[in-house]
Amino acid sequence: MTTQEIIDYVNSHPSGKVKLAVADIDGILRGKYISKQKFQSVIEGDLGFCDVVLGWDMADVCYDNTDFTGWHSGYPDAKVKLDLSTFRKIPWENDIPFFLGEFIEEAAEICPRNILKKVIAETEEAGFKPFFSQEFEWFNFEETPVSANAKGFQNLTPITPGMFGYSILRSTLKNDYMSALFEQLTKFDVPLEGLHTETGPGVYEAAITYSDVLSAADRALLFKTSVKEIAYQQGILATFMAKINENLPGCSGHVHQSLWDSDAKTNLFYDEKSPNHISELMQSYMAGQLYCLPHILPMVAPTINSYKRLVEGAWAPTTLTWAVDNRTVALRALPISKKSCRLETRVVGSDTNPYLALAACLAAGLYGIRNNLKLNQPATIGNGYQDISNGVLPRNLDEATKTMKNSEVAKELFGEKFVAHFTQTRDWEWRQYAKVVTDWELKRYFEIV
Repeated sequence: MTTQEIIDYVNSHPSGKVKLAVADIDGILRGKYISKQKFQSVIEGDLGFCDVVLGWDMADVCYDNTDFTGWHSGYPDAKVKLDLSTFRKIPWENDIPFFLGEFIEEAAEICPRNILKKVIAETEEAGFKPFFSQEFEWFNFEETPVSANAKGFQNLTPITPGMFGYSILRSTLKNDYMSALFEQLTKFDVPLEGLHTETGPGVYEAAITYSDVLSAADRALLFKTSVKEIAYQQGILATFMAKINENLPGCSGHVHQSLWDSDAKTNLFYDEKSPNHISELMQSYMAGQLYCLPHILPMVAPTINSYKRLVEGAWAPTTLTWAVDNRTVALRALPISKKSCRLETRVVGSDTNPYLALAACLAAGLYGIRNNLKLNQPATIGNGYQDISNGVLPRNLDEATKTMKNSEVAKELFGEKFVAHFTQTRDWEWRQYAKVVTDWELKRYFEIV
């Protein structure tokens, strides 16, 4: 739609309002309604948005260790620019107009969407057009926020019992929900290529349709919140935690990616004449990711819980490995054809901020191309958990954050201000965890010691 058509739609909508949102550091949508009159006043300019959304955690507790904003600055408004190209109608909310925004000016240096846009600009300047998609696994429960809190998030009732991946039977059991997801997400311009049950009680997996990388990140961000909103209407509570139980598989947010020429006509990852049809460019891209991953891991594994997923034998990688169509390695190359040749980065969990996860993958791959890195590491044969020849991933958020904080590579890729702020927020997350007495400790030590 043209700008004028968008304006006309907003003016004619019977609600008289617009819904807008920005992403915080954790990838949580923070937004509000504004009147259509207010919308008119910010179309060509910007609007103020309290910068606390970049200065608190996902539980709305203010950081005490960040420089960008805090009690020392008084939490002033930061400027947000709406991106009219993100215009959507929310089908489960009477088609109310919706827009995504991004922080500009000083806040742009730590704004997740602008971090991705910076990497995209560098990629396009190098002559490449990146196409990406993210896929998600998540658990669904017959609960509400109230009931789950009342139960202490224990003994929740999944929408379907048992381990039943790719089940036609189970997809019928809650078909109203599954159909609503597929149909309403498509109407919301978050189209799905596939949706199916995954192994685990009440687990679904969805693959979002491939697109340019900024659209892919927007769609991934909106997917997570949209799923939760659609689930609410069905009496269902959805969670994108990376690991909800040590006895069940974790939830991934795998990133699929490829680089095309500037006209988006030729997939530069594919080479019909090379072994496995993997081009030298794709090899350098993979070499860049393998090299950079330890430096930027918190961007694809951002929470304490992320590292509970990255354990052996749980369908998530632990080693810096690659192979062709092997689900035990960090990088799964899929050189299927000229059109579909791509890389799947399997380290990424469902709990990520899509802007930062996709930026991390793209920037690391571009680093490999820019520095002409060679994929000297041979492809893993068999079990990737046992191949430690190129090293292993950091074991927890504290270790990963310390590595990123001191990394010149991370600062080169994303800028010193972002790295400082982001690692400060991860330090905070670790501190909140470190001071809590867990159920595991009580069960293990209470009587015995």
